[in-house]
Amino acid sequence: MKFNSYIYRIGLILILAVSVSGCKKYLDEKNKSGFDKDNYFQNEGQARTFVNGIYTSLYMFQNGDAYGESPFITMELFAGHTTSLGQSVNNGNVINQRTDAVNPGFETVWKNSYAAIANANLALERIPGIDMPEATKTGLLSQVYFLRAFFYYHLVRLYGDVPLITASQTLKSPDLYPPRSPVADVYNLIISDLIAAKGSGTISGSQANSDGHVTLGAIKTLLASVYLTTAGYPLQKTENYAKAAAEAKDVIPAYTLFTDYAFLHDNAHKNQGELIFQSNYLVGVKENAIPQLTVPFNLPVGAYGDHLGAMIPTNAFVASYEPGDLRAQERQFYFSSYPQSDAPAVTVIFGVHALYKYFHLESATKGSAQEGKSDENWTFLRLPEAMLIYAEAQNEADGSPNQYSIDQLTAIRTRAHLTTPTSFTQAAFREAVWRERYHELAYENKAYFDIQRTHKIFKTSDGSFGDATSTANEQGVTMIEQYYLWPIPQREISTNPQLKGAQNPGWN
Repeated sequence: MKFNSYIYRIGLILILAVSVSGCKKYLDEKNKSGFDKDNYFQNEGQARTFVNGIYTSLYMFQNGDAYGESPFITMELFAGHTTSLGQSVNNGNVINQRTDAVNPGFETVWKNSYAAIANANLALERIPGIDMPEATKTGLLSQVYFLRAFFYYHLVRLYGDVPLITASQTLKSPDLYPPRSPVADVYNLIISDLIAAKGSGTISGSQANSDGHVTLGAIKTLLASVYLTTAGYPLQKTENYAKAAAEAKDVIPAYTLFTDYAFLHDNAHKNQGELIFQSNYLVGVKENAIPQLTVPFNLPVGAYGDHLGAMIPTNAFVASYEPGDLRAQERQFYFSSYPQSDAPAVTVIFGVHALYKYFHLESATKGSAQEGKSDENWTFLRLPEAMLIYAEAQNEADGSPNQYSIDQLTAIRTRAHLTTPTSFTQAAFREAVWRERYHELAYENKAYFDIQRTHKIFKTSDGSFGDATSTANEQGVTMIEQYYLWPIPQREISTNPQLKGAQNPGWN
């Protein structure tokens, strides 16, 4: 039988079992290849195990290889403020806008997202029939609704119209090979899922789940992001600005900004403070290559076997921070030198700015217990994003910023040792918030999605914003319109007869 990536939609391939202690709850992977959905969903323990397994699909965003190819890097390359010093031809092609639909990164996100969605669909069908406390049941279902929405949110933004699958499948299902559904329909499902998730009343507390499970804060922040996105291109449902502001405003008081940027990437502060939703890692259970991918290419910076240089900020982007901005100073968000891993008295000068934001001291230190083994978490959502969503959305909804919006911008900038004007026009505040999104959320997979929804790119030369398809970035590349979306993976088009001739514009 020819390999068919649609098999991932069935939800029978792999269930990831997890232990019941601490942050290992969805980290400890075990192959359940003998899984039978008809016999499996019998009790609360099985339901928890199955739901925990869905979380592990989050790892695909940070999966990397020896060439430095990884979805979290590809998304940054599309935004135009990243160079790649590594060996990947595919990464270079993305930067210079000459890639094609057979780039393996495009298939990675598609395939793994639909695998997660398949298991979410199965969980939503089977968990309601299990005998367990009602609060436990609705709490598990809320997590599943969030996760299905999360993966569809990435699919719809990256690929546009995508197959909308909301029921479990078998090899004999009539809709095993579905057509693409309109973007509006996909967003309707995402919003419906998130409303269902937050409405259960059993997911509570912003930081109550230090093991990394979904919280009410995560649900509301993601819903605010979805409303903000749908208010922009391509849907332009401007009435959703007010909805985005309302959701984000509820989140802000529940979290606290860190006093040290180092807390964003150390082990001691995982799932705490301003960190709303993370993908969780643990040495010996699930590790990652985030530091190796983001340190300079072939320089002995950190005790790693590989130094891949796959995601390196452009010098122009680092220089675009305002004078005195703490984030641009050495070993805050970026660094340009560091002691040699096996000779600490020798300082390695990079010649570029690397991301200290993702430098993991616990695994980088020679002789440490974690030497060369990174388990730093990846952050999907954090407080500054919620603050800036509120500020932008309220300004758009009301025609000018209110004091609370200005306060959010001020708090982020004050932490960065910057002052903030006390009054703004609507237009000036809009761009001030956009700039802050670029600088505060830098290299967190937000910039490409901001380009999609605003059709503007950040001009590092003067801090203004230009039309995305007519303004060259600092690398001299002008975005072509087809790059607003990724291509449907070629394997999917070749396999699914419903997708033939349905490629995104420009990718044929």
